[in-house]
Amino acid sequence: MQLIGMIGGLSWESSAEYYRIINRLVQNRLGGVHSARILMYSFDFGEIETLQHRGDWPAATRLMVDAGRRLERGGADFVLICSNTMHRMAEEVAAALSIPLLHVADSTAERITAAGIRRVGLLGTAFTMEEDFYKGRLARRFGLDVIVPESDDRRIIHDVIYRDLVRGQIRSESREQFKAAIRRLVASGAEAVILGCTEIMLLVKPEDSAVPLYDTTTVHAETAALRALETSLPPSPPQGAERVGERWGNHSANRATGVRRRQRQRRAPPTLS
Repeated sequence: MQLIGMIGGLSWESSAEYYRIINRLVQNRLGGVHSARILMYSFDFGEIETLQHRGDWPAATRLMVDAGRRLERGGADFVLICSNTMHRMAEEVAAALSIPLLHVADSTAERITAAGIRRVGLLGTAFTMEEDFYKGRLARRFGLDVIVPESDDRRIIHDVIYRDLVRGQIRSESREQFKAAIRRLVASGAEAVILGCTEIMLLVKPEDSAVPLYDTTTVHAETAALRALETSLPPSPPQGAERVGERWGNHSANRATGVRRRQRQRRAPPTLS
């Protein structure tokens, strides 16, 4: 089994989910009391959050590159950044390493395109929703048409992430705000929605959306576990349980098909007599 290098603490709330998902999948595959081989560098997120909102991305990049190098020196076989926003400097981190960096957008887009989906909504921090490092990669590498919420929804989503989710605080009113934003994305033609911040999965669940939700935390963690196991086969679920992918990216396939059909009908021009 390969050694997974994780750049975490971005925030620790989602890093804990990465750790849980990876180890559960490995245990399901190997049985017994097996678990993953993981090496994590965990940041003090207060330091990172300050740099993000100050716009000091060069300083943040230096810290991320240093973390990646520490993991490589520690023997990691590949590295993943446990944050969507901090993929802003993924190319710089990858260039500084001689081991692969497993990109969260690539893992997610591969699942989306395999499902035949082309137009997706994107939720995340303002940095992820508004800058090109994430949307542009999805478009250029995978041909996805990415739409983001309107400015008011983007502000609300960003504020909820930094005010509540990175602190592990879940509020019902915040869930309703996210659900409303998702509905508006679907009304704009989204066939699926990417939860493009690793803490959103703490708040939003598959039943909160009429179209499939692609939880980047789960997808990224599963992809890392499978790579460490050197297999592309999906994990066998415990008896009586369903696979995570079926609850998230692959859930409600028939419902999603119905949504796409209704969207095409709404876009169709009227028939002239």
